[in-house]
Amino acid sequence: MNIHRVLQSVESVEALDGPADAGAAVASRLVGGDRVAPLLRGSWLGHPVHPLLVMLPLGAWMSSLVFDVGFGDRTTARRLVGLGLLATPPTVVAGWADFPLLTKRQRRVGVVHAASNVVGVTCFALSYRARRREHHRTATWLSVLGLLAVSVGGALGGHLSYAQGAGMYRWQTGRALTHLRAVERYRSAA
Repeated sequence: MNIHRVLQSVESVEALDGPADAGAAVASRLVGGDRVAPLLRGSWLGHPVHPLLVMLPLGAWMSSLVFDVGFGDRTTARRLVGLGLLATPPTVVAGWADFPLLTKRQRRVGVVHAASNVVGVTCFALSYRARRREHHRTATWLSVLGLLAVSVGGALGGHLSYAQGAGMYRWQTGRALTHLRAVERYRSAA
């Protein structure tokens, strides 16, 4: 199975246009504005903020499984799952700030990326609840399922960034023009 082809096939699913357009409209209303949106998008940094923020929840959740399964330290695992959940809202907001700027094909991938991550976050929230109730086996399996879901979301996010060029060189004009030509070649070949 060619993973790239699977990821690329999401770009062509026209049925995603309705939810993607609705998501872009909501995102524009929520994070729009001349002051907030550029901060969330990373104009001050010269780099999109969302990929940077993703590291905290993912790192916390992966580490939670190491402590849970590897060391049997359920307290630390629970705390790390909680930390990942606390780090999720700003990560989501930064991602949605970028969403209205995407092309139609990028939005299709973006909406599936978001849906997969919603499944993952839900699994981690349920895992946290199970950990609080000392249902350790259930919590561990929910964390594994959550990691699988956010891994699919991560693959889609990587495709969105690297194959489709979403957000690439947004604040670097000279490089943006060169990059746009490469993206156009990619799209015409697809």
